[in-house]
Amino acid sequence: MILRDPIDINGPFPRQSRRLRLGVVGGGRIAQTQAMAARLTDRWDVVAGALSSDPERTFERAADWHIDPDRAYSSFQQMAEKEEQRDDGIDAVMITTPNNMHYPAAKTFLDAGIDVICDKPLTNKVEEASLLGDAVGESGQVFAVCYTMSCYPMIRQAQEIVASGVLGRINQIHVEFMQDWMTPPDAGDASHVKWRLDPAVSGPTSCVGDIGTHAAHLAQFVSGLTLRSVRADFHVCGLPKPLEDTVFMMTEYEGGVPGTLLATRQAPGNRGGLRLRIFGSLGGLEWDMEHAEQLYLNVFGEPDQTLSRGHGHGISTQTERFVRTGRGFPEGLIEAWANLYTEFAVAVAARRDQIELPDAYLRYPNIDEGIDGVRFIDACVRSNISKNWVNL
Repeated sequence: MILRDPIDINGPFPRQSRRLRLGVVGGGRIAQTQAMAARLTDRWDVVAGALSSDPERTFERAADWHIDPDRAYSSFQQMAEKEEQRDDGIDAVMITTPNNMHYPAAKTFLDAGIDVICDKPLTNKVEEASLLGDAVGESGQVFAVCYTMSCYPMIRQAQEIVASGVLGRINQIHVEFMQDWMTPPDAGDASHVKWRLDPAVSGPTSCVGDIGTHAAHLAQFVSGLTLRSVRADFHVCGLPKPLEDTVFMMTEYEGGVPGTLLATRQAPGNRGGLRLRIFGSLGGLEWDMEHAEQLYLNVFGEPDQTLSRGHGHGISTQTERFVRTGRGFPEGLIEAWANLYTEFAVAVAARRDQIELPDAYLRYPNIDEGIDGVRFIDACVRSNISKNWVNL
């Protein structure tokens, strides 16, 4: 058994008898970030990688990652085949390639019986996303999607607050993701940016598929309401480029709840400007990723409240599972990634131990949320073309 402790819905996550073995497909900056976060959990060892399509560079990168040369692969196909045959093969794989490789890589590892955590968007096409959903449904394997912003402790607390009814009936949802890194005229020259502006690699969107989808997922994750339709307008606010750098849209959630979603990379002074506001008949709440440790709550007619990450002081036992340091000692994005990898580890271990976990015990973004993200992108593209509302 990998999980050493019984499942306690109100307690910490169970300890493990061993670290799980993690493989990496990709090797760029986001892969390094995720590997750092996975190691932080003390639940994963990074043991294998297809870190480059160039064989020589694969071995160079493997040395930097402290991966044994015999587990450095020049393709994800080779990696899946070889790791499936090993007695100590990987338990799961992270996929951090450019968007167009998500589907073939994920499908290959699912076919090999290896659990998957994949960057978003899940795929570039709705049809491919649906095929992955079918494969996961048939196999029962674990599949996580990297909507990591949903793994901040105060976002989990916000989700609980909304579900408790403190805000009353939700009547509007506003979310924005403002960045400025594409403002300089030479920003598009960087290798990690070029593919994001190439439709053959990035898919039909750039800004929407990268940060807009984070915003859409976060709004639904916290509110508990499904996004039903969008009216989106794509813009190029900076220098000419083949894909949009900005999107403005009106949104409608189930029950006819209206909202807005704004995303741009052309907002000087904004770096991690992800901001969520939800208003209801009794009150409202607000969260800003650049001040991720605080959650602002207002019940109309009562004093405003600021909840802060830490133990106690209004923080639920479920949220406390994700708290690593005491109140006043900051945590941030790496810890949010680690929270995702913690839940993913528990899910992978439980599947291998043949343990059925309680409903809602784990809330990591799953394959269904990944599929919804691709449908959101597709609807935005169609809306921008038609200049009309489009249903998801």
